[in-house]
Amino acid sequence: MNKIRVLVVDDQHVIREGIVAILSFQPNIEVVGQARDGSQAVEMAQQVKPDVILLDLMMPVQDGRATIPIIKKLLPDTRILVLTSYGETDLVYSSIKAGALGYLLKDATYEQLLYAINEVARGESFMHPSIAMKVIQEIDNPTETLYTPEPLTPREMSTLKLIARGLSNQEIAQKMYVNERTIAKYVSSILSKLHLANRTQVALYALREGISNLSDDPVT
Repeated sequence: MNKIRVLVVDDQHVIREGIVAILSFQPNIEVVGQARDGSQAVEMAQQVKPDVILLDLMMPVQDGRATIPIIKKLLPDTRILVLTSYGETDLVYSSIKAGALGYLLKDATYEQLLYAINEVARGESFMHPSIAMKVIQEIDNPTETLYTPEPLTPREMSTLKLIARGLSNQEIAQKMYVNERTIAKYVSSILSKLHLANRTQVALYALREGISNLSDDPVT
């Protein structure tokens, strides 16, 4: 089995080394580099081409939020998992909107860290439980509209609801009785129409708009 190649980015040496120590005991994970700020992370990422980048947000020289879009432009296949002490919703939304696939707080357990890395490496989104609760609470009092969507077809809307429930393309295909490739096309169209970058952004959009709470059955 191929190991998940991870780049650890944090300006605090002790925290960075602690994360590396934890990951070094995992048979399916290989730490391929460390960086102390966003600028160094971009340079190193281009050299080692990691599968996953554990990225702190608040760093000198270049912070995490500025780093995410740069890395996604240079290395679109690299997945970014934000690992930070800050759980404010504006930081969550801006990070996800920029292209991060996961958001984890530093008070997470090591089991949550390992689970998040594996989920993000597979292309699945992950959000710290307390962050997910804040996002849900934000639905009732949204501070701004992040997206101006184009109308979705009924099947695209059904796909959107199922994405918001955490289902994979394969699971959605089974529920909608279509080929998995068809679902992939729906997902691509949803991303284009809503001007979003990944499934995490789709799920957040659905949460903010209350779409995931709609109880009508998916179109078949």
